[in-house]
Amino acid sequence: MGKFRVKERNLEGQMVVDFAKRMDMAVVNTHFQKREEHRVTYKSGGRSTQVDYILCRRGNLKEISDCKVVVGESVARQHRMVVCRMTLMVCKKKRSKIEIEKKTKWWKLKKEESCEDFRQKLRQALGGQVVLPDDWETTAEVIRLTGRKVLGVSSGRRKEDKETWWWNEGVQDSIQRKRLSKKKWDMDRTEENRQEYKELQHRVKREVSKAKQEAYDGLYTRLDTREGQKDLYRLARQRDRDGKDVQQVRVTKDRDGRVLTSEEGVQRRWKEYFEELMNEENEREKRVEGVTSVEQKVDKIRKDEVRKALKRMKSGKAVGPDDIPVEYFQRGLYNAVSVTL
Repeated sequence: MGKFRVKERNLEGQMVVDFAKRMDMAVVNTHFQKREEHRVTYKSGGRSTQVDYILCRRGNLKEISDCKVVVGESVARQHRMVVCRMTLMVCKKKRSKIEIEKKTKWWKLKKEESCEDFRQKLRQALGGQVVLPDDWETTAEVIRLTGRKVLGVSSGRRKEDKETWWWNEGVQDSIQRKRLSKKKWDMDRTEENRQEYKELQHRVKREVSKAKQEAYDGLYTRLDTREGQKDLYRLARQRDRDGKDVQQVRVTKDRDGRVLTSEEGVQRRWKEYFEELMNEENEREKRVEGVTSVEQKVDKIRKDEVRKALKRMKSGKAVGPDDIPVEYFQRGLYNAVSVTL
């Protein structure tokens, strides 16, 4: 807030200030020195106060040249119009490059050719041993290296957020012809080439609209079926995750309930919270005394039990600490050499 406000701040005004601090914004009304008549936004029954505000990002505050209340105009009963004058320089913001971890293309194991190639290369990497080494970390490292060499790794670049799930061959072909027509017009600016490019533009728009409508009709039909319920829940979960700001924590509150906006303050508060959480002593349940232990022989895990468990596991899930997916075991690649389960 600036220093040119009207009267004292109440609870609702404090909520506006807290919101502005959390979102790194400024209350524009309070940053310009005006007569009180040009700062009062609500006037009724002899009471004058300031209840209507204009907020902007703090980085854009320097581009605002004036802000005041128009005395002769009213928006609602007793509420006066607040206006501000600003000049914004619109410039294209460069996307910051985000490095993504390169991952092994384990999904290629679904292809029989890739699976057989991986099996042979893994057998060669293990030196043709009949039995796997006892050290699983060594074996897992060999599996990971072989997977990177045979299956390859992802590029590590983020895909562009384009809605292309409804594309079909007709749309792709039309877009390709439109691009070629645009290049042709750029090289030779004739009326004929311009007219051809314009016609292809209209044709692409019609085909895109038609393809999108057909795709949505098919999607709605599928969602009405029993098999489409999983897709419906998946879409709902994805929309819920997209609506949450889980990438960063911009604000939090300290012990006294004050809002912390600086990065150092937020990190310090989280550090205090986890130190208390991990070191606080809680009451423990007393163990029941007099319990007799039963000693009996436990059967070893059988191969058929392992196979049943592998069949029940879903593919395409996140890998564990060893960075080896379940597809490796489901495809029977552990039989590249003899394994004693």
